[in-house]
Amino acid sequence: MFIDEVEIYVRSGKGGDGAVHFRREKFVPRGGPDGGDGGKGGDVILEVVPTLNTLSSFRNKEKFIARDGAPGGKQNMTGRSADDLVIPVPPGTIVTDMDSGEVIGDLTEPGQRLKVAAGGRGGRGNARFATSVHQVPRTAEKGAPGQERRLRLELRLIADVGIVGVPNAGKSTFLAAVTNAKPRVAPYPFTTLEPNLGVARLDDENSLVLADIPGLIEGAHMGVGLGHDFLRHIQRTRVLIHLLDGMAEDPLLDLAQINSELALFDPELAEKPQVVALNKIDLDDVQARWPEISAGLKEHGYEPLAISAVAGTNVRQVLYRALELLKTVPEKPRVVEAPVYRVETDPNEFTILREAGGWRVRGEAIERAASMTYWEHYQSVRRFQRILETIGVDEALRKAGVQNGDTVYIGDFELEWQD
Repeated sequence: MFIDEVEIYVRSGKGGDGAVHFRREKFVPRGGPDGGDGGKGGDVILEVVPTLNTLSSFRNKEKFIARDGAPGGKQNMTGRSADDLVIPVPPGTIVTDMDSGEVIGDLTEPGQRLKVAAGGRGGRGNARFATSVHQVPRTAEKGAPGQERRLRLELRLIADVGIVGVPNAGKSTFLAAVTNAKPRVAPYPFTTLEPNLGVARLDDENSLVLADIPGLIEGAHMGVGLGHDFLRHIQRTRVLIHLLDGMAEDPLLDLAQINSELALFDPELAEKPQVVALNKIDLDDVQARWPEISAGLKEHGYEPLAISAVAGTNVRQVLYRALELLKTVPEKPRVVEAPVYRVETDPNEFTILREAGGWRVRGEAIERAASMTYWEHYQSVRRFQRILETIGVDEALRKAGVQNGDTVYIGDFELEWQD
């Protein structure tokens, strides 16, 4: 199973103890102090390794403890400092202190390091305490203790373009066709249980990093089908390639469903530029449906494309279209140092107001879902009704006193209440 978020315990090394020792030399009965300092304890460091793309390595190991520094020795010998404990993590790892809730790092660049626990300083030996008055100190310092922390690691893959769609739309096949990635491909839903990354080279100057996001289903924004895990990865992308399953019962309804899930999880996701392409055009049945689907896509503002990921038909055209959109989207600066994160409100929050002539439902997510519903499709309307029930709008309206025949306003839409 794909691990998208893990909790780990880290502890840096304790500093080595300083030594209490006096010189013992022939003909020198009262040698001075020569106890050395202890060595520094090892730091715990997270380092970005670009070849990693999951947190699965943390499945069986949750505790990471660095070595202690060695104690000081005679003849003012300083103890050996312990090696740092370096923990490899994939790019896109967000690190949060679980006790304070503070985000302490956003690791995005290959080779980037974040010290999460500093090793203890080595204790001073008794030679450090000698003075003109106190020439025979029999004291030293113990090494400083290491730091311990409980951390949450959350992975959000970094890619230019995210490939989204319903299960079995052909996303993994498309990724395999345009990159050297080798995702698992099989003719049944939910073959992909973890995102796959690949690099598509268009020409000598242009390439795209693509992420095949596992198939989303209705209710993904509520966590159904591991929806939260996968939707987080889409937040990192700047452009989406939305693949429609040409053999689905209603590809346009699937398009509306996925876009609604994106909007309900994070309104910004639904605003990302999309290249929409109908897959499996190599099949006769899909070719026969293409004129109708193409017209529907144009009606809703999309430039229609038909591809075959298996045959490679028009796949590069999709990539070049994505590249054009990518050039129009400004890249958000990546924060290397510990970033400051805003506290996000629940996107499903809403309010209900009594108005002359009806009821007004206000809420960013529900208004966006309403605006993205295909009202001409009965199934799409029924799905929107289920969304009302899922996030509690239905029950809240009843408690507020809505009656049969009342008008309910959601965004620019007027709905008649029928209990």
